[in-house]
Amino acid sequence: MNKHALIVGATGIAGSNLAELLLAEGGWDVTGLSRSISPIAGVRTLSCDLTDAASVATALSQEKPSHVFITAWARQATEAENCRVNGGIVRNVLDALKGRGVQHVALVTGTKHYLGPFEAYAKTAPETPFREEQARLPNENFYYVQEDEIFAASEREGSTWSVHRPHTLIGFAVGNAMNMAATLGVYAEICKETGSKFVFPGSLQQWEAATDVTDARILAKHLKWAATTPAAANHAFNVVNGEIFRWKWLWPRLAAYFGIEAAEYPGKPEPLETRLADAGPVWDEIVRKHGLENNPLSRVASFWHTDADLGREVETFNDMGKSRKFGFMDYQDTLTSFTDAFDRLRAARIIP
Repeated sequence: MNKHALIVGATGIAGSNLAELLLAEGGWDVTGLSRSISPIAGVRTLSCDLTDAASVATALSQEKPSHVFITAWARQATEAENCRVNGGIVRNVLDALKGRGVQHVALVTGTKHYLGPFEAYAKTAPETPFREEQARLPNENFYYVQEDEIFAASEREGSTWSVHRPHTLIGFAVGNAMNMAATLGVYAEICKETGSKFVFPGSLQQWEAATDVTDARILAKHLKWAATTPAAANHAFNVVNGEIFRWKWLWPRLAAYFGIEAAEYPGKPEPLETRLADAGPVWDEIVRKHGLENNPLSRVASFWHTDADLGREVETFNDMGKSRKFGFMDYQDTLTSFTDAFDRLRAARIIP
C-alpha cells in the first residue's frame, strides 16, 4: 500500500523537489497543499489559503495522509507577525488533520534557527559549525513557534516528527524568495546584456569565510529519509551539501558558466537590491530578445533575500555529524548545485 504524502507548499523550491523525488521513487501518493496548482505530473493539488484555518480545514476535510511535510512560510513585516502567521500555518494544517492517523510530520526551517530572524539577523556570532544541540536564541523567531506547534501535535496525536534546517537553498524554482540560483542567474545575464561587472554583492566576511549551501535535491532526500527511518524520528537535523567552500573560490566559476568575467571584490558590499533597482526594463528586453517566459524581474529574482544571505558578517556553516551518525550519507557538489539549477532554468526558458 502506498504511503500518502501531504506536502504543504508543494510549489515552492523545497516542496516541488520533494514531490519530484517521491513520485520518481514510487510507493507514494502525493498531495500538494498550496495557493497555486503544482505543475508536476502526479501531484494532486488542494488549493487553499494556508493562513486561514477555515480554508485549510475545508481543503483537508477528506484527507488522511500518512506523512505531512511542511515546507511553506509567508514573510511578514515584523517577526512578531512572522510568528503569528507562520506558527498559524502549521497549527491550521495539523488541527485540520486531528484524529486522521498521521504517522509523521516533517518541518523545514533553516539556519535562522542559529542566526536569528531578519530583524536581528546575524547580530550574534554563534560558534561554527552550527550544531543541532545549540540553545535557542533569546529573540522572537517563527521557526521556534513552528517547532513548538509540531511538538504539541505529535504529543497529542502520537505521531513522530522531524525538523530540517537547511542553509541557503539552491535548485530549480520560479517565484520563490529563497532561490539564490535564479537570482544569481538573472544577475549574471543582466551583467552580460549591459556589459556591467559581475561583482560579488556581499560582505568581505562572506567573500572570505567558510560557508555551505543546501541543494534542494539533498533536502528532499533528507526529508524522505527522516520520515521513513525509525531511528531519525523526533530529532532536528541540519541538512547541507556536505561541502565547505568560500565565495571567492565559487564566484569566478559561476561567472565562467555564463561566459563573463568575475570582477575583483570591491572591498565593501554592493547589494543587488540597490544596484539592480532600475533593471526591470533591461530584464524585459532580455526576455523579449531571447523569447523567454514572460516573467517580470520581481518573479524570477529575489534580490533582498540573496543580499541578506551574502551580506552577513559572521561565519556561517553547519555540522552534518548528527545526520551521518543516524545513517544519512548523501553528498552534493556545490558548483554542480548551481550549474544544474542554471541548466534547468535555461531549459525552462526562464533565463537565456
